[in-house]
Amino acid sequence: MSLPYCNISFFEKLRVYSGEYHQCFKYLATCRDPECLFTKKLYSKLIASSHLLEDFLDFHGAKNNKNWYFYRELTATVRYLSLSGYIQEHISNRLVFYDLVNTEDFEKEGAATREFLGQTILNLAPVIMAEAARLEIPVPSENYSQNDFPSVVTGDMLEFDIDDEKPDRQQRHIVKVTSEFLNIVKGFEHYGVYEKCDTEQIETLVPAKINEVEMRRFEVLVHNLQSSFDTYIIYGGLRFGDRKLKQLRSYFSIVLHLLEFTGKLLHFYERHLFGIRGTQKNLFRSVTESLSAIVDERLLLDRIINYGLYYAVHFLSDGKKLAQVILNENIERGAIEVGIPVKLGFHSRPSLLVAKIVQHYGGEVYLRVGEDRFDAGSVLDIQWAGGKIDKEKITRVVFEGDARALGDIEVLAGVNYGENSMGKGIPLPKELDYLK
Repeated sequence: MSLPYCNISFFEKLRVYSGEYHQCFKYLATCRDPECLFTKKLYSKLIASSHLLEDFLDFHGAKNNKNWYFYRELTATVRYLSLSGYIQEHISNRLVFYDLVNTEDFEKEGAATREFLGQTILNLAPVIMAEAARLEIPVPSENYSQNDFPSVVTGDMLEFDIDDEKPDRQQRHIVKVTSEFLNIVKGFEHYGVYEKCDTEQIETLVPAKINEVEMRRFEVLVHNLQSSFDTYIIYGGLRFGDRKLKQLRSYFSIVLHLLEFTGKLLHFYERHLFGIRGTQKNLFRSVTESLSAIVDERLLLDRIINYGLYYAVHFLSDGKKLAQVILNENIERGAIEVGIPVKLGFHSRPSLLVAKIVQHYGGEVYLRVGEDRFDAGSVLDIQWAGGKIDKEKITRVVFEGDARALGDIEVLAGVNYGENSMGKGIPLPKELDYLK
């Protein structure tokens, strides 16, 4: 016995699943100014309605139907441009609360990004409505107005009447979170874009080096870091409390949102433009060319690299300086006395291993030789110390600073800094596996 709702036809259900989506584009087709149109409220409606419609079309095989494939790709295009637009609106709305410095250029680039995304979606409107007419999809008679999509910004703020409180064991969690942030910065340097790129440079980066998978990997790391911060360091909002912690949280947020933005647009580019240039050339090339006539690929890639990625790197770099300061204010400090590497002293290998330990934890550690102190996070500084040690026939030295790093340096010294008396490398203890 068939259930009544299963007897509803494809077109009858399509009318329901596409109603709000088409109502949005019916509204957009009458408007030409993206600045006043595209609010978080409108983007959220576009995201939800396009996602629902895309799932409905995929369930009924639109990805494998020549008549419906372009309409399905238009729906996916709307979804990912709207996801990116929502993130950009959030960044623009929240930037004033982030307490970051020298953001003028970033704000200008953000405004250009908002205009690109808004104008592109406006350009999609007549194409989507024409495609709906061709496929004879019913369009709602109701109309949205600008009043249905107000901005999130108002002139009012709720009273701030919950005091910031320091959770128990906050210091330990600050050390953990700042160390992890510094390691993320170090890992991201491989993908760093420190100057704006031209079109040819961008095409060598995307997707060979910069792609959705890599950006999502770092997005998850930063998201986890922000979650730890909010749970263990500042529970709830931080408005009038420790300014350094507030600024650090702002760096987490802005980088996370830029990575989300970059990942969404990379997904769209790789999946729906770059990736569908396949073997069925008549269909896929036609769809790609049709989408590219609406979505400017050059500008899309420019926003991915010269806005999303470039400023993620910029804010990671700025945040690194602050994280280092906060870390050194909160680490447990200590001192150890250890022997120098037997026979060959602090030449390249032992100096590198000590520096890698210090860099792994991120806190300050100094190598003290007599009255002189050398940065133990610098291979060159350690080798300078090695020259003094050799000259003065010193056999034992003191490391002082971050207690976490000192513990591992003591382990390393216990195996003669990872080499035998002939200077050949030997296996390191398991707790030092991260040095491999």
